[in-house]
Amino acid sequence: MVELSTIPQEVLDIAEGIRSMRIRGAGKIARSAAEALRIAAEKYQGEREPSVFRRYMAKVADTLIETRPTAVSLPNAVMYVMQAVFQQTSDFDELKKGVIDAANRFIEDSLNAVKRIAEFGSKRIRENSVILTHCHSTAAVSVITEAYRQGRVVKVYSTETRPFYQGRITTRQLLENGVPVVQIPDSAVRYIMHEVDQVVIGADTITSNGAVVNKIGTSQVALAAHEARVRVFVAAETYKFSPMTVIGELVPIEFRDPTEVVPQEWLEKHKNVRVLNPSFDVTPPEYVDAIITEVGVIPPQAAIMILTERLGWAIDKIKQAGLTKLRFEDLVED
Repeated sequence: MVELSTIPQEVLDIAEGIRSMRIRGAGKIARSAAEALRIAAEKYQGEREPSVFRRYMAKVADTLIETRPTAVSLPNAVMYVMQAVFQQTSDFDELKKGVIDAANRFIEDSLNAVKRIAEFGSKRIRENSVILTHCHSTAAVSVITEAYRQGRVVKVYSTETRPFYQGRITTRQLLENGVPVVQIPDSAVRYIMHEVDQVVIGADTITSNGAVVNKIGTSQVALAAHEARVRVFVAAETYKFSPMTVIGELVPIEFRDPTEVVPQEWLEKHKNVRVLNPSFDVTPPEYVDAIITEVGVIPPQAAIMILTERLGWAIDKIKQAGLTKLRFEDLVED
């Protein structure tokens, strides 16, 4: 059994950064996890025996995943790199190099993903469009900005996205890129939808059936758009597709502190009132017209194809092991 103390301190520092949310944002979390696995492989000082190296890397992988179990980009990055760990070879040097190369490849692909999403997505925006967006998504902002540069966007409505007002970040970034923006409260979405040509939003997680888990309020935006026959595009990197949903695992919805919604003084004054503060909601695939990824634009129903192509090996191993929770140490054969 590999002890935690054998893991390099640099790797543990990255793990703690993810756990404490010093490292945040889906892309940064994913790239940091890949970097940690690369460092772990480079600094490995144990036996030059593939089976021992695999157990060591499995322990590192599980340590990383346990830091933020609900952040789907984290296990996806780990699974992508760990595919190299499970390659059939008895050559230690080949195995180690494969892990390092896979980590470098993931980091490079991740950095280029948003640019490719912007290129694909901007082509889907019609001329002279009014766009509505919700919350903050780097991918969605990139699509809208690129479409504006091409002369396709005339105005953007950006929700405030309470209670943390991430929509104000979106508004600021669009303004910095010269895009005309109107800030609106979340409750104004249905009122304003008759002016909107297309909705462009991001995603926190995409399930195997194409459902989109995103910031609370997203499903209401999609419902209002569906009612008004306005197309909804989701811009998201493929590392946000959740492979564990293939085997039936549900995406957990985080409930945060009520004081993010109302002041502590108000709660103390109204002790019999319960305040719910869900962070995310689920938009069904039938309310999504297309998902814009770095590998192309797909219908929601094709999410399972992306998962199978990119992470099918992991899904198969998890099924074979009869696991309901991802643990790489349980996948390593003695």
